[in-house]
Order: sequence, then C-alpha cells, then structure tokens
Amino acid sequence: FPFLILLSGCNAADPTGAEEYLDTEEMVLIPAGEFIMGSSEEDVKKYLLQYIYRTPERFSNEQPQRIVYVDSFYIDKYEVTNEQYGKFLKATGHKPPPFWDNELYNQPKQAVMAVSWEDAKAYAEWMGKRLPTEAEWEKAARGIDGRIWPWGNDWDPAKLNANDVGTIDGYVYTAPVGSFPQGVSPYGVHDMAGNVWEWVSDYYDKDYYKYGPTVNPKGPEKGENHVARGGSWDINNDFTRCASRFGLSPGSLLTGIRCAKSIE
Repeated sequence: FPFLILLSGCNAADPTGAEEYLDTEEMVLIPAGEFIMGSSEEDVKKYLLQYIYRTPERFSNEQPQRIVYVDSFYIDKYEVTNEQYGKFLKATGHKPPPFWDNELYNQPKQAVMAVSWEDAKAYAEWMGKRLPTEAEWEKAARGIDGRIWPWGNDWDPAKLNANDVGTIDGYVYTAPVGSFPQGVSPYGVHDMAGNVWEWVSDYYDKDYYKYGPTVNPKGPEKGENHVARGGSWDINNDFTRCASRFGLSPGSLLTGIRCAKSIE
C-alpha cells in the first residue's frame, strides 16, 4: 500500500513480551474518490437478525446510505500510543488523561485511552496533523465496496480486540496497536474496529446523512457532542462495524486518537 513515513518509530517490547517493530507514526495514503457510506435497508435487515436485541432505530443514524466523495488524504496507520501521547504531555504540559498511571492501560505500545476530544484535537495539531473527518475515517476503514467490517462482511472475533474478555482475541483490556494484522482495512490501516473509540472532527447529528453534502462532508456546523468511531474492546460488537457512528460528549472515556493529514 502507498504510504508516507513522517518520523521513525522505535523498537520496543509490547506488554505481551512479543518483540515486533512498528513505525507507529507511519501514515497511509487514502486515494481520492467515491465510496459507500452508511447502511442500506438490506444491511439493517441483516443487522436485526444478527443483533436480536436491537431495533431499527439503533441504525437510523447510519441512513440513508450514500455515495460520498472525499479528496485524497493521509491517515495514521495505527492508533496513537501511550508512548507517543506521553511525548505530547511532556512537551506541552497538558494534564494526563484518566488511567494514565494504571498499568492495565498505560503500557507504551497500547493505544492511548480516555483522551477528551479537545485534547485529541490538540495532540493532532501539535503533530502537524488533524483529526479525520467522519467520512474520511469511514472510507479508510471500509474501502469502496461497502463492507461491514474492515476485513469483510463476516464477523470474526479473532481479527480485532472486541468484547470477549480476552477469551478469543487474547486481550482483556486495550491491546498494543497493530496486534491484529489479519483485521486491517482494504488500505492497510490497523485497528479500525475495536480496541479504543476514535475521535473524528465532526460534530454529531443523528440526522446528518439526510442533509449533509456528499462531497467532502465535514459534519454539522455546531453541536453538543462529537462523533466517535470504531467501537472499543468492551463495547457490543455492532458498534465495531465500519458504518456505526456514535455521538459522545467531548470528555467521554474509552476514546483514543488517530490523526489525518491533508495533501498540500
């Protein structure tokens, strides 16, 4: 896959003791073009059979399904790690997020967790980047074919850090980034399902797909909450679908960061 290396990472042991080199600041190029965004009526029928305790209203904020065009952009190949975020804290004097001193969540290669939207935005800008738009995030996660999860249309708990208390994926809490290469998106982006929620730049409106533009949409002009994408290690699996969208208050917990960068 085409990519841009901004900075070199370092070779460090993850909490499992497995030695693996990851350039955690590597970015992936997502080409310009159209993709399928949201969920169709047929999709929702499938979801209701799969998630029997859900109602159609649960999926209404993903509709109507639309063909959306986005310009080319770069997106982080991995979620931001504690190691990366720690450099930001040291350089800027920002207050650490909750759980920063908790050994269950603070290992260097684990995805940083419990970052507020404001601090996620500040980190991205400190890095010379930005938060992705909701449309950019979804295209990077699912490609152009409307697949349900980054790897395809069939649920596979071995391809993400999901809500199984570690019985299948091996992680009770957050995982080191890049732990599930078998679950990458069509563009080679890791961990876009599960592990930690990822903030995007957009304000949240459950009805936005009904009126938003279909070329480089950037979300409503204002709102109380922002959109988080991808689900997390402890959330119900339907939230890990590429099309799933959730409005969270800016200070919500269990949220992490993945940055984007416009092409000059």
